[in-house]
Amino acid sequence: MTMDDGLIRLIVDDEAEEAGGVRLDLFLSRAVKDLSRSRIQKLIEDEDILVNNQPAKASLKLHGGELVTIELQEPVELDLQPENIPLEIVFQDEHLAVINKPAGLVTHPGAGIDSGTLVNALLFHMRDSLSGISGTVRPGIVHRLDKDTSGLLVIAKNDLAHRSLAEQIKAKTARRNYIALVDGVMKPDLGTIDKPIGRHPTKRKQMAVVSEGRKAISRFKVIERFAKFTLVKVMLETGRTHQIRVHMSSLGHPVAGDLLYNPKSSGNEAARQKLGLKGHALHAAQLSFTHPTTGMLLEFEAPLPEDFQTLLTHLKMS
Repeated sequence: MTMDDGLIRLIVDDEAEEAGGVRLDLFLSRAVKDLSRSRIQKLIEDEDILVNNQPAKASLKLHGGELVTIELQEPVELDLQPENIPLEIVFQDEHLAVINKPAGLVTHPGAGIDSGTLVNALLFHMRDSLSGISGTVRPGIVHRLDKDTSGLLVIAKNDLAHRSLAEQIKAKTARRNYIALVDGVMKPDLGTIDKPIGRHPTKRKQMAVVSEGRKAISRFKVIERFAKFTLVKVMLETGRTHQIRVHMSSLGHPVAGDLLYNPKSSGNEAARQKLGLKGHALHAAQLSFTHPTTGMLLEFEAPLPEDFQTLLTHLKMS
């Protein structure tokens, strides 16, 4: 077993008697003493445990020779405080809420961040009406948006709603569509990006297209072309960390204003200011899912934020 910056790698020993035909969760509870079986189950559900670089069920039988990787998130124990941060609540009832998150707002606390997040705002606006499945650090959070990405997020107010929404996202019945402005003029009118995504081999805060990564699929359609940029609609088939940003960068068309994946062009603070952007030009514009209790199909659309729309207007006039 090896461990590197939160990533545990194990090769299942085909000589070991206990490895032959043993369940994945049972094998790990024996092999990694610091992880409880319940923690292992949660890691498997979150697809933070891979077998031969693919997500696996807890019941998978191991027979020896498999590569098992475990990605451990930074443990964060915080006493979170409600904060009166303004929120644009698009919809809410007793089971869930849909939020239009502005660029610049972190979704949930993490290492070095314990205030000023969407979670702190939710604790103020919704008090105790949040699901507890994601723990005390991420109450109500079913899925996330990067700090500098704006747009629609669904929040669960109870565990029943949380499970249903999470399952819909996993089963791809919940739809999430984005609008992105990317550098350069894209030639194809539409296409599918099917490239696996995993941790960058040397830059641990970044993701990258890597052969041993998780399956990641994004579909895109060009909306409008400009002299130096292209406006595209991106439809997610999977939901990997930084997926759209990594996929578009891999095509040579990184998201405008992206500080992490677009360092050679518009991905720096000076370029952002020149473009008038508060974050990068990526917006979660459409969200649809089935209501966990009523069974009704709910569809939401959020207009582009003012800075993004102003930039587009300027590009149209150039």
